[in-house]
Amino acid sequence: MPTPKKSSPLQIGLACKCPRCEQGDLYKPGWTLDLRDSCEQCGLDFQKNDAADGPAFFLICFLGVMIVPLALVLDMLVHPSIWVHLVLWTFVALGVTLGSLRPVKAFIVALQFRHRPTDWE
Repeated sequence: MPTPKKSSPLQIGLACKCPRCEQGDLYKPGWTLDLRDSCEQCGLDFQKNDAADGPAFFLICFLGVMIVPLALVLDMLVHPSIWVHLVLWTFVALGVTLGSLRPVKAFIVALQFRHRPTDWE
C-alpha cells in the first residue's frame, strides 16, 4: 500500500483522486458522478463515503451568492431584455454546476477521509 501524502483536501478534490494515496481515480470512467467501488492503487473502499447531497447544497449556495448579484449588476449597467437574462444565467449556472460538481464532491470525500479516517477502515 502506498504511503499517504499530505496534500490538502482542496488539491485532492481538484484532481479527483483517491484521498489516501492521491494516485487512483475517484470516479468511474466517463462523465458520471458515481465513485469507483475502491481505489485501483491502494484499495481504499469508496463505498463507505457519505457525501450525500452536500456537494449540490454547497454549489446551490455558492451560485445563489454569486449569480444573483452579477445578474443585478448586469441589469443596472446594460439593461438587457429579460430573455437575455434567462438565456445567459441559465447557461452560466449550468456550466458552473456541471463543471464543478465532480471536484466539489471529491473535495467533500477528501475532507471526510481526512477528519474521520476510522470510518473508512
